[in-house]
Amino acid sequence: MSYVDEVLAKVIEKNPSEPEFHQAVTEVFETIRPVIEEREDFFRREAILERITEPERIIRFRVPWVDDKGNVQVNMGIRVQFNSAIGPYKGGLRFHPSVNQCIIKFLGFEQVFKNSLTGLPIGGGKGGSDFDPKGKSDREIMAFCQSFMTELCKHIGADTDVPAGDIGVGGREIGYLFGQYKRIRGLYEGVLTGKGLTYGGSLARTEATGYGLVYITQELLKDKGMDLAGKTVCVSGAGNVAIYAIEKAQQFGAKVVTCSDSNGWVYDPEGIDLEALKEIKEVNRARLTEYKKYRPNSEYHEGRGVWQIKCDVALPCATQNELFIDDAKQLAANGCIAVCEGANMPTTLDATKYLQDNGIYFIPGKASNAGGVATSALEMSQNSERLSWTFEEVDGKLQGIMTNIYKNISAAASRYGKENDFVTGANIAGFEKVLNAMLAQGIC
Repeated sequence: MSYVDEVLAKVIEKNPSEPEFHQAVTEVFETIRPVIEEREDFFRREAILERITEPERIIRFRVPWVDDKGNVQVNMGIRVQFNSAIGPYKGGLRFHPSVNQCIIKFLGFEQVFKNSLTGLPIGGGKGGSDFDPKGKSDREIMAFCQSFMTELCKHIGADTDVPAGDIGVGGREIGYLFGQYKRIRGLYEGVLTGKGLTYGGSLARTEATGYGLVYITQELLKDKGMDLAGKTVCVSGAGNVAIYAIEKAQQFGAKVVTCSDSNGWVYDPEGIDLEALKEIKEVNRARLTEYKKYRPNSEYHEGRGVWQIKCDVALPCATQNELFIDDAKQLAANGCIAVCEGANMPTTLDATKYLQDNGIYFIPGKASNAGGVATSALEMSQNSERLSWTFEEVDGKLQGIMTNIYKNISAAASRYGKENDFVTGANIAGFEKVLNAMLAQGIC
């Protein structure tokens, strides 16, 4: 049995009932196989694959808090510090009922390679809780965040582990978390990113993941002799990533015709009304059922179905495993030319393979949604320097980073005879940097 297959079997055996983690590891291992096979005996002796799939640390804790009725509630909190070979752990906090150890491990594992691709000195981590902010008052959310940070603050710091936001953790939650960290530790430092502009946040951070996704999509199309202008785009999701991907795609001259939330999806043949979407989601925190009030000619559908709409480019920006094999077949049948992931692993493995086998350009999330963490790292730099850069400075650096990511993953794929296989390119490029840092630092 090859070293890759041997370790993959061990990972599945040691981590039962963790399908998303198995999926993430399988994808990486299958694509870096050519790198491993070049020096298999060396990698086996150094236990590289065992070390890269075993988190350096998992911190799991209880989060008790009091709701508005005076009842004590208890949630689970977790932080997976996966790999610090190239810098402090960096990765978001997710507050959602679906959060469990498997989800956080898969996200943390992906984050290692995503952060490597940015070219910035940040390691990989992830965390969160099964707490659901939906339907909670501001006071309840503050109570939860303060209890959560009371434990988490023992394990993080500006040069140790720097969390950010993710699903369910926006500016409000980051503010409460930062306030509690400062209160307990007595330190005013860049321990969290995604902060408000009045207390150390960075301009362009809110827009960064969505903007970065569109920048790399445009770079892909340019490389293939095309342009985003005039293209029809389908987007899933209606959160931060989706909203700002829609905004930047529209600025580039594309027509975005869909968005979605956990209840249903919208098709607007005239193009999504961005201001309406922002008011519904960012101001009113409402459901997409409200969209039709703003655009009577649009269509609202319950459930899922975004990918049945004919488009040139698909940008899945909602959550993991939302684009299935049947969706891939529909996209291919409708003439889609590119799928670039805005969420973390939103496309299933069989759907990814189908897209690639049918000539559809596919960029995985660890490359195409790296703009958020890249700009978080830029926020860390500003905090360290006690400076605040302009929106244009940050946006320019972001665009440069996304351009370099595309060039690096394309070059890595070509180097191993996998032209246009950007999944292989992303995994190899990300892996090589982490590998070299791990080897330089000895057995640790």
